[in-house]
Amino acid sequence: MIELIFLIIFIISLGGIIIISLRKMPVLVKLPQNGKIGIRDHHIVSNIENRIKNIFIYFEKQIFLHKFLSWVKIMTLKTENKIDTHLHRIRKKAQKMDRELKDKK
Repeated sequence: MIELIFLIIFIISLGGIIIISLRKMPVLVKLPQNGKIGIRDHHIVSNIENRIKNIFIYFEKQIFLHKFLSWVKIMTLKTENKIDTHLHRIRKKAQKMDRELKDKK
């Protein structure tokens, strides 16, 4: 008995699907075959698409990483230069103090 009810529901559902598909078939046939609907022809959409492509190219070429690493390299060289300058000053002061100590003896 339950199987008969399930079979009837299944047949009615299948029939509904077939009826809906047959009613929508003319509209489906009119749709473009390659999937384009013509929205890309609008200049606003094409501008947005070009900007997004440029952003992706920016990431593909790793320009952000290149700029960041260049900045790190420059900061490292600047810091290294300042440290070198301070070390020279400290060494000159130390040599001057050594000379003064030798002259006092």
